[in-house]
Amino acid sequence: MDWAALLLFFTVIIVLLAGFPVAFTLGGVALIFAAIGVIAGEFNEALLSGLPNRVFGIMNSETLVAVPLFVFMGVTLERARIAEELLDTLSGLFGTLRGGLGISVTLVGMLLAASTGIVGATVVTMGLLSLPTMLRRRYSPEISTGTICASGTLGQIIPPSIILVMLGDVMTSAYQQAQLDMGIFSPKTVSVGDLFAGALVPGLLLVLLYILYIIVVAIVQPNAMPAHRSAADDRTSLGRVLRALVPPLILVFAVLGSILAGLATPTEAAGVGAIGALVLAVSRRELNYPRLQEIMRSTLKISSMVFLILIGASVFSLVFRGYGGDDVVRALLESLPGGVVGAVIVVMLVMFLLGFVLDFIEITFVVVPIVGPVLLAMGLDPVWLGIMIAINLQTSFLTPPFGFALFYLRGVAPPEVTTQQIYRGVIPFVAIQLFALLLLAAFPELVTWLPDRIYGS
Repeated sequence: MDWAALLLFFTVIIVLLAGFPVAFTLGGVALIFAAIGVIAGEFNEALLSGLPNRVFGIMNSETLVAVPLFVFMGVTLERARIAEELLDTLSGLFGTLRGGLGISVTLVGMLLAASTGIVGATVVTMGLLSLPTMLRRRYSPEISTGTICASGTLGQIIPPSIILVMLGDVMTSAYQQAQLDMGIFSPKTVSVGDLFAGALVPGLLLVLLYILYIIVVAIVQPNAMPAHRSAADDRTSLGRVLRALVPPLILVFAVLGSILAGLATPTEAAGVGAIGALVLAVSRRELNYPRLQEIMRSTLKISSMVFLILIGASVFSLVFRGYGGDDVVRALLESLPGGVVGAVIVVMLVMFLLGFVLDFIEITFVVVPIVGPVLLAMGLDPVWLGIMIAINLQTSFLTPPFGFALFYLRGVAPPEVTTQQIYRGVIPFVAIQLFALLLLAAFPELVTWLPDRIYGS
């Protein structure tokens, strides 16, 4: 009945494409397949008795408690209009330079990524705030939309990110399972802190590559990004720059620094971030009771979605393994030409294509637990693999015609900006992403150096 596991996987994909809710699709389709297997005598119903323990494990996970706290931090900072003030300030600082506004948008995207970690919210916020300004200053629609989409997806990779928190929890389980499969009964562990440290250099590398591309375009095609002549009263003072930059930077460094320095767990640091975001919102007089209710309601919705998908994915994973799906995947990957290199290329390609139709959360909770133990058993570094997956999916979310970031921006872009212009604008940034992936593949030390220096692992 090995074929039943593959049929289950493809059935789930088809039902998701039909538009059914993710969590109920994962759990419901899996239970239907399990019931059919029990009736046919091909599935051991005793496996289903493990479901309560799996759900309790999710509820009892200290690492996953960080998810709603980071979501609360991100939503609060978004409602506090941090992005608006940052963009105004950096535009005044760099806007008089040719390409300066594009650099400002990239830097604000980086800071929002480190502050919120919510990709969709970042792209929409940047689209609403910066796209009209860029078009008004005669920036080409292509470079404007490409810069916004690319900088908005930095929340995938720049820590602290809720996506890396979820991926870290899944990679921890996959790494331990891989070691147990190899006969190592005192397995090493990989933490969310390891992924945060591993993501820092690649994330900053991407920001640097984006800025270099913008500078090159500004030199080669000056009409695409003209300099802005500002009036005397538009000049940005040092005090204004410090007021806009210092508070969010202190918050980010407090959260990320405490994790990297080993002073706090990701969950504890997320609690600090949530309180810090509230203090920041209050200090800017952007918080009142109705807005607090809105923040809490939004946090509840996002967190509930994440955990409901995780429970559905646990049901799917249990049934998939009950049909021997993990053995099928292992045999398939081990039989590929090129050994571990061939297996990594195929997995990355499959995830890239799935990124067109599935969200990162679904891929993290469904696909990574299936392929992760197999790849890690081949000797791959878990931190390197996790960061490669994150950047690969970030690239997928940028790639026309199905990239999620493109749909987010299309929804808030003015009518005069065409879909074709958005597609043309992101293609150079997709090429930059692919170049970064090749760099990380050729030089894994770009990912592993900082975790080794910090944690000595």
